[in-house]
Amino acid sequence: MSAPANDPMARFRLTDQYQQLKSALHRHLISLIEERNLDIDQWEPIRVERFVNEQVRLYVMQQRLPVNQRESDALAQDARDELMGFGPIQSLVDDDTVNDIVVNGPNKVFVEREGRLSVAPVRFVNDGHVIRVIQRILAPIGRRVDESTPMVDARLADGSRVNAIVPPIALDGPCLSIRKFRKQALSADNLIERGSITAVEVEYLRQRVHNRTNLIVIGGTGSGKTTFLNLLSQWIPAGERIITVEDAAELRLHHEHVVRLETRPPNLEGQRAVTARDLVRNALRMRPDRIIVGEVRGDEVLDMLQAMNTGHDGSMTTLHANAPKDALHRLELLAGFAGYSGSENTFKGQVMSAIQLLVHVSRLPTGERRVMSITELTGASADELSFRDLFRYDLDAGRHLDLRRGAA
Repeated sequence: MSAPANDPMARFRLTDQYQQLKSALHRHLISLIEERNLDIDQWEPIRVERFVNEQVRLYVMQQRLPVNQRESDALAQDARDELMGFGPIQSLVDDDTVNDIVVNGPNKVFVEREGRLSVAPVRFVNDGHVIRVIQRILAPIGRRVDESTPMVDARLADGSRVNAIVPPIALDGPCLSIRKFRKQALSADNLIERGSITAVEVEYLRQRVHNRTNLIVIGGTGSGKTTFLNLLSQWIPAGERIITVEDAAELRLHHEHVVRLETRPPNLEGQRAVTARDLVRNALRMRPDRIIVGEVRGDEVLDMLQAMNTGHDGSMTTLHANAPKDALHRLELLAGFAGYSGSENTFKGQVMSAIQLLVHVSRLPTGERRVMSITELTGASADELSFRDLFRYDLDAGRHLDLRRGAA
């Protein structure tokens, strides 16, 4: 995980000399804009570009800076990003190959491409610079971070998810995470080409979704649960009424009858929050054919199971778990936290009647994502729920296995 070693410009941009030049230039431009009372926020991008390019040219000449044309162009680009964009990370936001951007401080910026983290050849000046960029990102959606509200998790206008945390909660300085919203959702063919799943598994899951199977996609953080849930959702027959419930809207369904609901955090007084449980309960009153919950992680688990048990067949959700057995234990744990007062056996029976299929997705150490198993629940006893794998990915052999009876 290192910066591009063969790109002299990338290395130059990381030097203290360049950062000092960029900071001085930025201060100069801000002073100039204020002196002339320029409202550049209202300008067309091309006008801003011409203005910055000309001022950088004059500044380099007047200060007799020892920079070549390529370095001068880099200064101009970075100056535009500081004035109109997200500063050092604007180029990463614009890069369609980048899925995630992670800032762990001024000098620790990482990107994720195809499941692999690497150091990005950008840096901030200091903690204050990081916080200013965070505030600029949050301003259009009416959010901010400060000492009284040091954490924020939100959805940007383009659908990307942003999480920011600042001191005093973040002990080593402000941190920022951006999960970019894919402009085009991955298709089944994309996943087959990447080896994430086989055509046989795709056809099996397509039929199960069409036949209104209740299922849960399980996996760890960054495993692709939401991406896979979105794929499954595309196979719901046209004409069905679908209600989606998410903390940050990521699902993209193109059906005619889709109602998208999104939770709302409490205000500064700690009031007026709208939780996932509130939304799932309300969804049950909206005449849904299916309910899709982006992720169950709290007391909404009880209402989701109720939905699956009361005629809303074909409902789906995701759950943070690393194996099918772990998923079932986690459901019990969440139900306990939610105040479930029934017996353990009764709860197992509810799970058994509510959920038919578990799809386990995972990100391998190589960064590749795989459907590790497609698992069917087969029964409930006094001790535990029983299940069997229909498909499983053999990590050692590097291939998907069809374990159904009579499968070749």
